[in-house]
Amino acid sequence: MTISKVLEGSKLTIMLEGRLDTTTSPALEAELKEALTGITELVFDFEKLEYISSAGLRILLANQKIMNKQGSMVIKNVNEVIAEVFEVTGFADILTVI
Repeated sequence: MTISKVLEGSKLTIMLEGRLDTTTSPALEAELKEALTGITELVFDFEKLEYISSAGLRILLANQKIMNKQGSMVIKNVNEVIAEVFEVTGFADILTVI
């Protein structure tokens, strides 16, 4: 998985490419742990993300809880496979997907 970040003031956009799974999720978790200080808007761009596992869902949920306290979090450009995972798991009701 490739992680790209764009910081614009207090807005952080994270672009993911590949698969967010048990193997790759620790890298994203480490990136986010360092990057969220002072961030009020967190955007995940999933345009090039092919797959997400429960490990990836756990990271999204944890960061949603953090951003609920300090701002907002949205996920954009979700493909059909990931959208279906969000629907089946109930994450579609928890996360803001645009």
